[in-house]
Amino acid sequence: MIDERRAGWPREVKVRNFENFPLALRPMKAQLPTVSVITVVYNARDLIEGTIDSVLAQTYPHLEYVIVDGASTDGTLELIGRYADRIDRLVSEPDRGLYDAMNKGLEQATGDFVWYINAGDRIFAPDTLERVVEHYRPEVDVLYGEVMLVDDQRRQLGTRSELTVQKLPARLSWRSLRRGMVVCHQGFLARRDLAPPYRLDNLTADIEWVIRILQRSRGNVHTQLTLAEYLQGGLSKKKHRQFMRDRYAVLRKYYGFLPNLLNHLLIVGRAAWWRIVRMGKDRY
Repeated sequence: MIDERRAGWPREVKVRNFENFPLALRPMKAQLPTVSVITVVYNARDLIEGTIDSVLAQTYPHLEYVIVDGASTDGTLELIGRYADRIDRLVSEPDRGLYDAMNKGLEQATGDFVWYINAGDRIFAPDTLERVVEHYRPEVDVLYGEVMLVDDQRRQLGTRSELTVQKLPARLSWRSLRRGMVVCHQGFLARRDLAPPYRLDNLTADIEWVIRILQRSRGNVHTQLTLAEYLQGGLSKKKHRQFMRDRYAVLRKYYGFLPNLLNHLLIVGRAAWWRIVRMGKDRY
């Protein structure tokens, strides 16, 4: 349920000042999509403020902001409260983990597109969303781009394509993920009515989520932009073995037993080669 302490907070999407929006797009105001930015947080008081600031600094006017807090006990909720008049929806209650919280955010969202920017991550620049929407057309269901990896000191380490073997494809399709996650959710905006709920029994539920969306998508556009800063870490690093098993199961489901087996042999070989190539350099 929605925290009763938020009873007086605004529930509707706010349309902000249109004055500085690109002139060519102003007459098409009714056709511009609303983007629901969803932030999931739990006991991350030291990280959440930078995330919130990066969302609220966006120059794009049609933005809905949803925050899902897992009943934090470290002062996170109180800090979020400082932004009460600028956050559209807040859920604060216990959850069953990251993907359960992300599902709650999806349920609360009302925008045309959804974009997950979780605690510790930040939208790359104030005009990022405005520049992303310049690539929007009615037949486009996915807008995607690069993410910049940062460390705990917010030092920029390089884009994900630079630091990992997974290169962002120029033409993204559901088949692009046959050897793993080639696009981060921080760099992936999807039409909300195509977005399924995340499964809760798999650490790689984000891979399946993206595959299912891309299978139904009519058009995927590479924005050629860096969309977000992605704070290193996460479940895939903390529970690496389980992550590997779960990824294998998901990819086998969508690409078949033998192709998946061959692809995973390539994944292992490619990872070993990448360690050699990046020896002594930053990598993820």
